[in-house]
Amino acid sequence: MRRVSQRAMTLLLAGGLTASGLGITAAAQAAAPAKSGDILTRLKAIPGMTVQEKTSTLPGYRWFWLTYKQPVDHRKPKGKWFEQRIMLEHRDASAPMVEYTSGYNTPETMFQSEPTALLNANQISVEYRYFSPSRPTAASWKNDNIWQAATDEHRIVQALKPIYNAKWINTGASKGGMTATYHKRFYPNDVAGSVVYVAPNDYNNNKDKAYDKFFQTVGTDPKCRVHVKDLAREILKRRTAMETRMNADAKANGWTFSILKTTDRAFENSVMDFEWGFWQYHLQSECATLPATTASDDDIYKVFNDVSDVSSYADQSLQAFIPYYYQAGTQLGWPSPKFPNLHDLLRYESSYVPRTYVPRDIPMKFDNGKAMRDIDSWVRGNANHMLFVYGANDPWGSKPFRLGKGSRDSAVYVAPGMNHSGRLIAKLPDAQRAKAIADLQRWAGVTPTMKASFTVPTPMGEDPTLAQRPPL
Repeated sequence: MRRVSQRAMTLLLAGGLTASGLGITAAAQAAAPAKSGDILTRLKAIPGMTVQEKTSTLPGYRWFWLTYKQPVDHRKPKGKWFEQRIMLEHRDASAPMVEYTSGYNTPETMFQSEPTALLNANQISVEYRYFSPSRPTAASWKNDNIWQAATDEHRIVQALKPIYNAKWINTGASKGGMTATYHKRFYPNDVAGSVVYVAPNDYNNNKDKAYDKFFQTVGTDPKCRVHVKDLAREILKRRTAMETRMNADAKANGWTFSILKTTDRAFENSVMDFEWGFWQYHLQSECATLPATTASDDDIYKVFNDVSDVSSYADQSLQAFIPYYYQAGTQLGWPSPKFPNLHDLLRYESSYVPRTYVPRDIPMKFDNGKAMRDIDSWVRGNANHMLFVYGANDPWGSKPFRLGKGSRDSAVYVAPGMNHSGRLIAKLPDAQRAKAIADLQRWAGVTPTMKASFTVPTPMGEDPTLAQRPPL
């Protein structure tokens, strides 16, 4: 993460009717025979859709860049609108469809999510509203919220289901996993199942002791745990040397720090990311490659940059992720770990909050957890056909989604020793992996092909945004 009459139309949208507005159910659509005609022609016939075919880089797939006309405010469908970007990887109109949500920009490259590979499915990658270029012009930021985004996705699903009338699965990792969950919460009939990777569930933003406990117990090697903490402290102790190198990189790359006001504040925020960033993106085995605390300034700066990315709090990086920080500070919540090993060296510890990273001319007001409590309650009471998968060593899993008495045919899995990855089914223990695959294939209406002893197929390509999540 680390690193969107009028009353009648609103009711139609909320009720989950098709894009045609005729009230045809998804089941009825699935039972209808597929129409003939080239897929390009059929896509172009969808009202509000633009279509451009690109050269495919994945065998067996055609690649289409789509935009779809969306209301800025779905409660005012005749008001302002914007074009939302979608990447379609088309294999066969009769195959299942996987809706992949990154929660950020959609990658301009072809790749398969893990469910897409397991199901040999088609895939759409949906760009989240307010991320450029899917950003409304001069629109109120209050519409950058989870219901508006879920309704974007609902309209896209309904527009494409007449073509892709097999079962749909949605998936995503991190904020993309949160996005998939929120879509399922507001429009549970859009998809037959959900595979949600490493998605935090900050249902009580004011109680974050789970993060502190995580950093006290993560992994199986106490020496590694301590060394990562000691390196973060050492970086702070070498503030002058680190900031000299950081300023040199900023000058060479054209970075500026007007949002955080000074390089010093940006430096500290990056240091507060260090321990989190190591466990989020690296494995315990990589501790052996970390430098000693007595290493040279150049070596210490290199590991600092490798783990924290010193450009993260430059204006150029923050600008791209303002829609995320806005949502974190208004609905999603944010982690507030303590830094006992750093506290006496910090000058700007209180700046480690979303409001710091959003320009002051954008008003923000946190809803005190109302939206996330609703999501958490819905998952515990209504989750159906949902897999939540976490990495045991990922700090974002400190506050996971929970199933309750009202959930059905759903599961939460934890991959031992793994981090913030969007491909964790392959890393589960044999019995859990076999069960997760069997459930996914059953939901998607695919004939079972995997057994516990089989290797999960390696997805083709990788979502590059997985390595570009913002800090915090």
